[in-house]
Amino acid sequence: MNYLVKFNGYLNRVLLFFSGVAVLALTGIAAANMFLRIVYSPIPGSYELVGFFGATATGFALGYTQIRKDHIIVTMFTDRFPKKIGRLLDGLNYSVNTVFFTIIGWETLKWGMKIARTGELSETLKIVYHPFVYCLAIGFAALAFSLFVDLIRLFTREVSA
Repeated sequence: MNYLVKFNGYLNRVLLFFSGVAVLALTGIAAANMFLRIVYSPIPGSYELVGFFGATATGFALGYTQIRKDHIIVTMFTDRFPKKIGRLLDGLNYSVNTVFFTIIGWETLKWGMKIARTGELSETLKIVYHPFVYCLAIGFAALAFSLFVDLIRLFTREVSA
């Protein structure tokens, strides 16, 4: 169990680093585009690149955000339940979300493979963009793994309590 928690933390910290790199890239492109728009002419396809890097940054940060429990959680009703029912609902939530984001990650991966196979290019810059789709699929998979680890931790706490 401890190994899974450590691996989950390591994996998502690595992805968070690359998320930060993507944020720096999109910020640099946006700033350069604003400056060049005034001085000369804007960067062609800057909106497209900012979108690709934004999707990468968001996808790679999902698992780490789950580890820190920074996603929005509405507990107005579940706080009123006894702890055992609350844990049961948490377990149901983790289970459903693990399956959901595993499917989302898998479907996103299949979409990226289809784009790569057909040779589809981006609209403006005419560049391959399936690597960005793969990054998003990796992010969803990391989120699903984090949710799975949370599910296991919930049950091991229940057994040890």
